[in-house]
Amino acid sequence: MKVILTKDVEGLGNFGDTLEVKDGYARNWLIPQGFACTFSSRNVRIYEEMCKVNQRKTERNKVKAEAVKSRVESLSITIPMEAGQDDKLFGSVTSGMISEALKKEGFKIDHKSIILDEPVKELGVYTIKIRLHPDVYSNLKVWVVSKEEI
Repeated sequence: MKVILTKDVEGLGNFGDTLEVKDGYARNWLIPQGFACTFSSRNVRIYEEMCKVNQRKTERNKVKAEAVKSRVESLSITIPMEAGQDDKLFGSVTSGMISEALKKEGFKIDHKSIILDEPVKELGVYTIKIRLHPDVYSNLKVWVVSKEEI
């Protein structure tokens, strides 16, 4: 059966791909779950319209992300942590902690969008990468200080 994917399906294809799959797989899984629709001239026209709408929405979100990027890059946040000898932290700074600190500054950024290359386990200044949009990344300066210094 020939189908058009309406969502990305891991191991199968991406949104908009036209595929030939087994009839049972299409009827029992892909179509009922909303991952695909049958291939027809009507569905092709619907898919093309969905692509146009999706592209306009993506462009609007990218413009908004660019505006947020400049504001985030001018920002510097401080996270107080318990520290022992040699500036080692008791625990580590997580993406959730950074997300909460950003929320206090007025930014609603999901912790899954914060990219920590390695765990932050020492006091210091770190540059953290944040994914605001699939094409837009921002760098945030994070100061990790001892609670005793505050």
